[in-house]
Amino acid sequence: MPDAVNNDSSLRQTTNNMKRFLFLPLAAGLAACGTLNQEAERPNILWITHEDLSPIYGCYGDSYSHTPNIDRLAETGIRFDHAYSNAPICAPARSTLITGMYTTSLGTQHLRSKIPVPENMKILPEVLREAGYYTTNNVKTDYNFSHEGRWDESSNQAHWRNRPEGKPFFSVFNFMMTHEGPINRVDREQTKMLDSHRDPNKAQLPPFLPDSPRMREIWAHSYDLLSVFDLEVGKLLEQLKEDGLLDNTIIFVFSDHGTGLPGFKRWLNNAGLQVPFILHVPEKYKKWAANLTAPATDRMVGFVDFAPTVITLAGAEVPEMMEGKSFLGSGSQPKKFVYGYRDRADDCYEMSRAVTDGRFVYVRHFMPQLPYYQEAIIFSAQKGGSYEEIHRLKDLGQLPEATQALFRPKQVEELFDLQNDPYEQHNLAGNPEYAEKLKEMEQLVNNWMVEYFDTGLLNEGEYMERARESGQSVYETVRQYSRDDYRKIVDAARHSGRVENVADLIPLLQDDDSAIRWWAVVAADAFPGDLTAVKPILENLLDDDSYPVACMAAEVLVKRYDHNQALKTLENLLKTDQEPVVLQVAISVRRTGEKAAPLIPAIQQEIMPKYAGDIWGRYKNWDYPMFIGMALDQTQINNGIPVKVK
Repeated sequence: MPDAVNNDSSLRQTTNNMKRFLFLPLAAGLAACGTLNQEAERPNILWITHEDLSPIYGCYGDSYSHTPNIDRLAETGIRFDHAYSNAPICAPARSTLITGMYTTSLGTQHLRSKIPVPENMKILPEVLREAGYYTTNNVKTDYNFSHEGRWDESSNQAHWRNRPEGKPFFSVFNFMMTHEGPINRVDREQTKMLDSHRDPNKAQLPPFLPDSPRMREIWAHSYDLLSVFDLEVGKLLEQLKEDGLLDNTIIFVFSDHGTGLPGFKRWLNNAGLQVPFILHVPEKYKKWAANLTAPATDRMVGFVDFAPTVITLAGAEVPEMMEGKSFLGSGSQPKKFVYGYRDRADDCYEMSRAVTDGRFVYVRHFMPQLPYYQEAIIFSAQKGGSYEEIHRLKDLGQLPEATQALFRPKQVEELFDLQNDPYEQHNLAGNPEYAEKLKEMEQLVNNWMVEYFDTGLLNEGEYMERARESGQSVYETVRQYSRDDYRKIVDAARHSGRVENVADLIPLLQDDDSAIRWWAVVAADAFPGDLTAVKPILENLLDDDSYPVACMAAEVLVKRYDHNQALKTLENLLKTDQEPVVLQVAISVRRTGEKAAPLIPAIQQEIMPKYAGDIWGRYKNWDYPMFIGMALDQTQINNGIPVKVK
């Protein structure tokens, strides 16, 4: 684990040096290019980001797109053809961006949550502030931890123009118009400022979306919203010109993950992870990007690398705790692989991990028994737009096979060759010709999980309870393990979806480590055969000291055996005070479907009132209470009780 004391000391010394105007040289990645002349030479850095769109800018060769401002920027900049969000959904993607760390290392990979992070952890704007930069964020944070006090400005009024005269800036402008909500609503008011609109009849849909008039309309609208974003890019570029700053500002333009439609956002594959990214480097700073070839580069970058890159550009020292690497400068080393993760989104608990080398994408689903389309509010017809249309066509029996597959349990492993299969429709995991590639990619994922102490190997409720009891961050809590012991948890998790004889799980179900016991129960849940050999052990686990283990055992027993005592266990666990634990229980209750009917009175009379409020007209806040409420609302819907969620 990084030395927290030395790391803090180093940053304090950096601040003192800045105050004495003894500026730091460029970090190692840029050292070969010379040192910065600080106030005269330090670049301003601008991030222009938007939500939920894949690489569909015109400069990526998409003739359906209309993005003239971005395309002009790309003509004199660098287009990244292999840029990736490390997560296919907002909060973990943004947490990765701002920390320069894998969220699975911090425990911030779930959407949404409030995670205790290390006190000595400094995120990107904090490091830049100490280096003399004015930092502004307009306006979204969504980091899964508090951003208070970490920016000079973080509001809808934040702007580089508010800085003290002559001070370099790091400014973020995040635009929401391309989020999945606006994409799916198809509100023409949002695009009325455009001179022209995309013709739905000319839309080319991917095979996993049904080709219907409504879906074409939604697809065309997503491109129109991108054109609205492009206008905003033009406005910011014009403001830089007005301020005489365009030649002194390095500009990043990118999306936070794939398009906000089924098969993209939330899906852990290339469609969910690959993002557009244009980097504009003014002439005076081009030597700092000499390792890249304009107008396009096939260099692989992940969001974990963005913060270290910006810090290096600013001439500051990258904190030791950061796990990404700068991708600019002659000293930077090209990445061979980028890793991805998918965990809980709203009240849909998942754990999948991925790795790509730019051509092949490997995905390991550790809960393959769960389809992508779960019986949950976020995937229901109440969601509107694309989800409503898919459910409508499903009821009519008119879904194409590629869409129907999204309702079925996932494959344990997936391997796609993007060169020959860009839409990721042909899983090569069972093809003997790719057996070595499959083995190589799986081992990469396993080793990466151990190296960075992947917190997803502990149930969210489990690691939050351990952190609460120890008074430490999640990051510090999991690092109480040795790497050898952590590999044992990886090995336990690898059983999920691969068990041939359920009796093989008995030693794991009785292990001293609750993390291993939990994975053994998950593997039992994924086992399609008879569980008689382990049923007595599952019944014993109803009294397990680990609430998540007891909860998962109860879920399995209810689903397989209509087990009355297991139902009682779930009811009792719903009444605990720890919200992260209650959320896990609510998710399990939802997944029991109609078998949760005996719990409805307690849900309505005792549980839901604790989490009720004004959010969506039903929930107390946007964090755990919202998702507890969503899970229990879906439970009521599953049992024929109408619930209206705004």
